[in-house]
Amino acid sequence: MSDDAANDEIFVTQDGSHSIAASRFGVTYHSKYGAITESRHVFIQAGLFPLLLNTPVQVSILEMGFGTGLNALLTFYEMANRRMEVYYEAIEGFPISIPAAQSLNYPELIDEKDAELKVVFERMHSMPGEEEVALTPHFKLLKRLGNLEDLDFLPRFDLIYYDAFAPSAQPELWTAPIMQKMYDALRPGGVLVTYCAKGEFKRTLKAVGFTVERMPGPPGKREMTKAIKERA
Repeated sequence: MSDDAANDEIFVTQDGSHSIAASRFGVTYHSKYGAITESRHVFIQAGLFPLLLNTPVQVSILEMGFGTGLNALLTFYEMANRRMEVYYEAIEGFPISIPAAQSLNYPELIDEKDAELKVVFERMHSMPGEEEVALTPHFKLLKRLGNLEDLDFLPRFDLIYYDAFAPSAQPELWTAPIMQKMYDALRPGGVLVTYCAKGEFKRTLKAVGFTVERMPGPPGKREMTKAIKERA
């Protein structure tokens, strides 16, 4: 946890789910219109569910911006009863504190009857970084701690959740070299989804080889972006 994280503030978004105002960057982790609503719309409905239509045996997901762990938890929940192996790799340069994670209300809002969710969510935050952990026999999580600019990836991923802070807060994470790194990390046919729909960002995606689709955004945003690494 960074020193700045001590000043971060948990607040309630419009769908009742928590988010965090990050003092270091002057932005919030989620939309004020609903943290769970936004994450489900952008990453689960636009990213994960279309991928599952192809009924793969194994799914490999890369997340840029582990943050509160909400995207990972929603993915875990949606995959819990599917007969698929999930490998989930998440990058976080500024982890939130364990007490902050324990204060977030995601498990009970996602499914108040599923007691395992809270246990898994706390383990996601307390598990060591740089070590692959089997949260269940079918769901493996690796948290990589550090800056995306300094990390390398094998071309093994089917889906990227690109959930870095906005370009105004972290401009270095929306550049052509970073998007090239994301393109190279995907298998042919792989997809990147993100809430960001800025024109300059979409032009950058196209420049490194992605096919870009505009999609309806979550509440409070007109659009979001889906980028595809076409098969040869």
